[in-house]
Amino acid sequence: MTVTLADVAARAQVSPATVSRVLNGNYPVAASTRERVLRAVDELDYVLNGPASALAAATSDLVGILVNDIADPFFGIMASAIQAEIGGVGGGRAGGERLAVVCNTGGSPERELTYLTLLQRQRAAAVVLTGGAVEDAPHAAAVAAKLRKLAEAGTRVVLCGRPPAPDTGAVALTFDNRGGARRLTEHLLGLGHRRLGYIAGPEERTTTRHRLEGHRAALAAAQVEEDPRWTVHGPYDRQSGYEATLELLRRDPSLTAVVAANDSVALGACAALRESGLRIPEDVSVAGFDDLPFSVDAVPALTTVRLPLAEAGARAGRIAMGREEPPPGAIAVIRGELMVRGSSGVPRV
Repeated sequence: MTVTLADVAARAQVSPATVSRVLNGNYPVAASTRERVLRAVDELDYVLNGPASALAAATSDLVGILVNDIADPFFGIMASAIQAEIGGVGGGRAGGERLAVVCNTGGSPERELTYLTLLQRQRAAAVVLTGGAVEDAPHAAAVAAKLRKLAEAGTRVVLCGRPPAPDTGAVALTFDNRGGARRLTEHLLGLGHRRLGYIAGPEERTTTRHRLEGHRAALAAAQVEEDPRWTVHGPYDRQSGYEATLELLRRDPSLTAVVAANDSVALGACAALRESGLRIPEDVSVAGFDDLPFSVDAVPALTTVRLPLAEAGARAGRIAMGREEPPPGAIAVIRGELMVRGSSGVPRV
């Protein structure tokens, strides 16, 4: 049975005119209403017909790049590398160009689905999703269904720095966050640290869980019992690192090292330690993750795990454009490299 515009209006509890305005994008509509309409379009699998369908088909030079936070260098580096591969010779069907649209979700699961719905409606040539996924079963199922629809319609779907999505047709270039985190903590343990605070990212993110699992695996292998007070969760930003470090010091002033969820968090940790009158690494060692460009310029330079963000993004872009074959089984695991610098040293006596 054919789904009509009226069916979408009834599901979204709006007028058919409102649905038309949302789909045509030619009239202001409240964000909450737009998302409700797009959700109904997705749930009913509504497809435009006639001239509108022809118009959508004509936009097949569109490529969507989904990021959590474009202001975060982690995502900016990957998005830039992906976009560089999308343009240029061979990047488009005729003139060698495609239109790359960076979709900033702000970490919102709802916005992620909304952008995927919009890209499906525009018959995007390719979609690249970057960064960790939200660990919520209903949301994961909804994203998987959307990726499956995109792939079935001929859209190339690539996950860059994101866990695989089985049975969706998506290619996954996934970072070895567990292995990198384990090697980082093993480095600190090898220096003699036994009281390590850990600043984790948001609890609902796969990246957070995988990095924390790697850290805990290293502690367990060294037979170091983890104190629940040693772990604090927060956003992946500098302010979170600053506040979390002060909290860790309040909970246990005897900590000799702080492991941060990423380099931005680690910078905040360093600021909090300095303001608390503690030296790095003489009093407390600090380690980050990702090896963002500022890490080597920090004082002292930051010990971290280097993820090849630009290289991974470029590869994702080539696969999305069909200029590089997907890896065997459509999954490639990308390892990080331990970068030992001045922020880590032997613990104080």
